[in-house]
Amino acid sequence: MTRVNVYCTGDCPICDKAKALLQKWKITYQEFRIDQNKDALRAMFELTSGARTVPQITVDGKWIGGFSELTELHMDGELDELMESD
Repeated sequence: MTRVNVYCTGDCPICDKAKALLQKWKITYQEFRIDQNKDALRAMFELTSGARTVPQITVDGKWIGGFSELTELHMDGELDELMESD
């Protein structure tokens, strides 16, 4: 099971940056294109309490935020902790 989910659109450069960082950090993720999948859009709204921007990222079903929050977690070492825990 993939632990990281990225809710994004096809024309979002910040989404591309978030996915590139995850790949650089060797973190596997599942991509959900909310511009192509209404169920993914509904799931994103539920997980994020109605966030309207992308990317939105979850780890183990817990919403961590977007690109800025992802990089902050990484810089603070908290992303490594999240990925090491089961």
